[in-house]
Amino acid sequence: MPVQLLKIIEGQSETPLPSHLQKEDLKHLQEGCDYTNKYIQETFIAAGFKVIKLPTEREDARHDCHLEVSEEAGSTIYIYTKPGTTAASETASVSVAPKYVYTPLNHLKDGTVVNLYGVVKFFKPPYISKGTDYCSIVTLVDQSNVKLTCSLFSGNLDFLPKIYKVGDIVRFHRIKIREYNGQMQGITSGGFASLTFDGTVGAPVVPRTSSRVYTFMDEEQKTIEELRVWAASNISISGPATKLSGVQPMLFFDLTCQLVGKAKVDGSSFLLKVWDGTECPYPTWKVPVEAKDLEGEKVLLHQLGNLAVDILVYDNHVQLAESLKIGSFLRIYSIHAKEASADNEDVSHMEFHLHGGTCYGRGIGVLPESNPDVKELKEFLESVTLTDSQNMESCSMDIDSTFGNVTDLELHLQRCQQLSVTVLTDHQDLSNTELKTITNSSAPQQYRIRAKLRTYKPQKLHQSVKLHCSKCNSLQEVPDRDDFDFILHGSAGTAPNPELHNTSWYESVTWTTQEQKQREIAIHFVKHDEMLQHPEDTLIMVEGGTLKEIWKLTKRFKCVIPVRSTEDDLELLDLSAPFLLKGNVKYYGCKQCSTPKPVKNLSSIAAEQRPSWEPTEIAQVLGIELLQYVFIMKFTLVDETGSLNAYLFDYEKFFQIPASEILTSNFLQQKMQMTMNALCPPGRKLGDLPWLECFIKSYNVRDAMKNQVCYQIFDTTVAEDVV
Repeated sequence: MPVQLLKIIEGQSETPLPSHLQKEDLKHLQEGCDYTNKYIQETFIAAGFKVIKLPTEREDARHDCHLEVSEEAGSTIYIYTKPGTTAASETASVSVAPKYVYTPLNHLKDGTVVNLYGVVKFFKPPYISKGTDYCSIVTLVDQSNVKLTCSLFSGNLDFLPKIYKVGDIVRFHRIKIREYNGQMQGITSGGFASLTFDGTVGAPVVPRTSSRVYTFMDEEQKTIEELRVWAASNISISGPATKLSGVQPMLFFDLTCQLVGKAKVDGSSFLLKVWDGTECPYPTWKVPVEAKDLEGEKVLLHQLGNLAVDILVYDNHVQLAESLKIGSFLRIYSIHAKEASADNEDVSHMEFHLHGGTCYGRGIGVLPESNPDVKELKEFLESVTLTDSQNMESCSMDIDSTFGNVTDLELHLQRCQQLSVTVLTDHQDLSNTELKTITNSSAPQQYRIRAKLRTYKPQKLHQSVKLHCSKCNSLQEVPDRDDFDFILHGSAGTAPNPELHNTSWYESVTWTTQEQKQREIAIHFVKHDEMLQHPEDTLIMVEGGTLKEIWKLTKRFKCVIPVRSTEDDLELLDLSAPFLLKGNVKYYGCKQCSTPKPVKNLSSIAAEQRPSWEPTEIAQVLGIELLQYVFIMKFTLVDETGSLNAYLFDYEKFFQIPASEILTSNFLQQKMQMTMNALCPPGRKLGDLPWLECFIKSYNVRDAMKNQVCYQIFDTTVAEDVV
């Protein structure tokens, strides 16, 4: 639409309008008339507006900033009228309060901006998008049985709909409709506003909104009641959220709870301690964190005991978890209850994880105290009797009597830290054995030692990371990026086979690069329930991509598998290249032990109710023997009686750092270097080195010429307060 600037001098336009245009008075305008050759000229003032940026401005080719006026914002439009129609000084005031028309979901059209009502069939709680905005995904239905999926964005979390459960009813004003792959989708546009209502039949009709001003007509209450009745018999609404007392292994469940503690674990995970007044029937995992890092009322945490459980949240949920206030009430969606056991433990325990991504609505919602579920939970929590308070008080008295003040306690802890910089995780019944006794004894045996680390190899710590096959027990170097790039360039010479595109379990997109030596690239998006998923939940297969292009895709999608076309199927590249990339980690397979299977076997994972796309599962269906990243180091240990060389063979337990992530994280590399500087401070005399308590085991290594006894560190970890 062309826009022309007219300069007005003494009430007249300096540039005359086209002669075919005739002036029309505003009060004479009628709906349905043809105004092709008409124009209106009025002066107006807008008060109470907001300046907004349109999320669709690139597509609409409009200015990216608009003035938004709405009744929700309390806006008013003032129109100056000319003498002769009203009094000379009169100004007409028009409040922005239109009568809204609501469009049924089966009448939506591409490119329109509409108002609508719908019942929530699925939703993802707000999460940080790839940019700086919050995003929420909501799927709506109404009596027409048409489904509409809406992607809602806002820089302010409070402006997004306050949806707590499936079955809630929402009212959206000014949502833009777009058609994608034959289906209508909704996206926020300028002036978007929402109200949310409890979808329970008979519940009070009270809107949830952060707006101070909004319209709600009497006839809309009837709309909500009709939707409630319809949803009660047409929408599969889950029952009450699971209680901790009802949790079973391998369950994914929603939990309504109160936050009583929180702590940062590392850069990609965060601990939430919560309770709902019931006790899990299984022993629960306690995430190891420093007491000084744990926020929360220590007395209450002690009183709760096993009533409080630890939930470890990952990746995109960490930022929101960090902002939560102790004492707030939460609904955590799609928690994974996982039964596990530590090494050498016969008794299993229950772990609770909120995995990264937003698949299946994973997320965290903060509930207001006015929420009916919160009122019910508070009443129940207040009825729970806590019996450990006396024990806590006596414990506090013991600490006070032992240490006169906090400074004395800190000094005591420092002295304790000087005794050993490592922690033993098992076999506490073993007593210390001198190194001389160990070197004079036959193998195999296990020992507990107290020694100092005189030196270690390799000094360049990144060289300690290797790839290990647990099946054939082989070790190999981690391939460098040039090897991978070379294999990718070789596979790019094979053009994608169009007959393999768009199967029942994946959709394909191809394009040709514009560089001098053109390449054809194909990306195959794996579907779930015959539908494409959001990028953070999607596995893709890539043909013809360069190393740089594939790394970009790993930032966007959950998993990336490089493939090439054959006549009958897609296949993996040479196993010298990673068969899978996930985040910053490249996963390799053992050439000797792997028997690659057709890529179409991935369809069995895609057909699962909740595909996890875990590397171990992907490797299994593809016939790949997964190589594990391990730390391999040689420690020279000494005590008053002698010395020996002990090997460290560790995935992540000793350093509490995953070997798989060390090569791509400067932060983790620095942390590992600081750890080694603490274990073996450079420039120190032997007498000034710290003590290490370790478990080592001896074993025999035989070849054709001789028998040699070697030693390996096990069941030992670096103390958490070393770095």
